[in-house]
Amino acid sequence: MLKGFRDFMMRGNVVDMAVGVVIGAAFTAVVTGFVSAFLTPLVGVVVGAAGDFSSYKANIAGVVFPYGQFLNVLIAFLMTAAVLYFCVVLPITKATARYLPVKPKVAKRPCPECLTEVPAAANRCSACTAVIGSVPVHAH
Repeated sequence: MLKGFRDFMMRGNVVDMAVGVVIGAAFTAVVTGFVSAFLTPLVGVVVGAAGDFSSYKANIAGVVFPYGQFLNVLIAFLMTAAVLYFCVVLPITKATARYLPVKPKVAKRPCPECLTEVPAAANRCSACTAVIGSVPVHAH
């Protein structure tokens, strides 16, 4: 029983996922700290509210609506999303496009005998070995 559990825990995907969760939690703390230390005060300078809207409330028919708390959370979310996009997603997307270019897709056609997809330039089907003749492939 313990051998099965050990084998499960030693699988690469379980360990990778655990590492990803831990790094994600640490990265969340970094981004949250950046947003609260730099971006939220910057918003406060721009709108003149010292970056804290928690005291903003509306009183309608004797009911208090603390919309300032919602504004704080909304602004923190938008700034966090912007930091993640511009500092993580965009650079990784550009690096992936530069260093891992997409391979061009090989033109394929069905084998007339078994309907298996074969490259357009192939003379024989790899599945049934039928002679299919090649179709000239034009370079673009």
